[in-house]
Amino acid sequence: MPFPIKEVRATYPALSDGYAYLDGAAGTQTPRPVIDAIATAYRTGIGNVGGAFPASHRSDAIVAACRAAVADLVGGDPGGVILGPNMTTLTYRLARAIAGPGDEVVLSRLDHDANVRPWTQVGATVRWAEVDPVTGELPVEQYAELINERTRVVAVTAASNILGTRPDVPAIAELAHRAGALMYVDGVHATPHGPVDMRALGADFYATSAYKWSGPHIGAVVADPALLETIRPDKLASSADTVPERFETGTAAFADLDGVTAAVDHLAAMVPGTGNRRERLLASMSAAEEHETALFSVLTGELETMPHVTLYGKPARRTATVYFNVAGHTPRQVAEHLAKRGVNVWNGHNYAWELTGVLGIRDTGGAVRAGLVHYNDRSDVDRLLEGVARLA
Repeated sequence: MPFPIKEVRATYPALSDGYAYLDGAAGTQTPRPVIDAIATAYRTGIGNVGGAFPASHRSDAIVAACRAAVADLVGGDPGGVILGPNMTTLTYRLARAIAGPGDEVVLSRLDHDANVRPWTQVGATVRWAEVDPVTGELPVEQYAELINERTRVVAVTAASNILGTRPDVPAIAELAHRAGALMYVDGVHATPHGPVDMRALGADFYATSAYKWSGPHIGAVVADPALLETIRPDKLASSADTVPERFETGTAAFADLDGVTAAVDHLAAMVPGTGNRRERLLASMSAAEEHETALFSVLTGELETMPHVTLYGKPARRTATVYFNVAGHTPRQVAEHLAKRGVNVWNGHNYAWELTGVLGIRDTGGAVRAGLVHYNDRSDVDRLLEGVARLA
């Protein structure tokens, strides 16, 4: 059955403005069910959690439903879903609680800076996994030399946010676990592009951001509750010491959490299916991945034929994300040219600070990034290709 792209697009009000939204790697648009869920939460009335009155009970239910939804999306345990304003904030919080002086952490040059800088700033010794600058691959073999009995954490991305590279996370996790180290997997860029099974990845911690998969600006880190019980983050003396609540500071954005649940339900319903929500998510996200892959083959196939275009990376397994430069034009000029033609793309380093350094373009403006998600169609791709062709 073909992916129902027209029906999916119709659920996104923002797409009616006529632009080709190829900026999904920086954040997706929001479908109507998510907008309605957030508005309904505010209209109905919500209070802080733990109270004796109905508005508080509604917030209690919203939080529980959100944890269950995120767990279904990534294959985790609702009791181990930590919620917060964004992945970066949560990663800083967990890094300080997990590692410190005397530990070693293994990081990769492939990662978004949000899974790099928090770990470099805790006082641990850092060991680096290097990227092949031509292919954009992260060779697994080097981890056997990098990981040892002093390694506390191996932090690695499930997909590069600029090249789309999907490293062999399960193989890296096997080496980490053999040495007794923890695996912290940044799934922010990977989650929107296909089914996720954090256990199959070998992730002890799996981080994701709802605004990358049609939800509001909420971050989550998912772990085994038993593992979280062994970790003591800094917290207010008066706040809950239970798991996962002790990792969550301040009052939550309850209406947005309702939007997260609606986003997961939306993803599960993109294609007709049966079974529980987890089963429907696996089927729906697999169909979305096939749709994106087909469009991406057209996009990269055409860009490769343009002599004035330089493409970065050619990993064997990747998300539908392309990073390129155009001869005679800065990345910003390309983005501005495309914006005038109704195409949204990003330019710059896109927080891939280490990787753009490896590619030798961090200090020269980076490159142009176009990212496909499930609501993109062939017309979006064709408009981008026509715009880039005109820059020759």
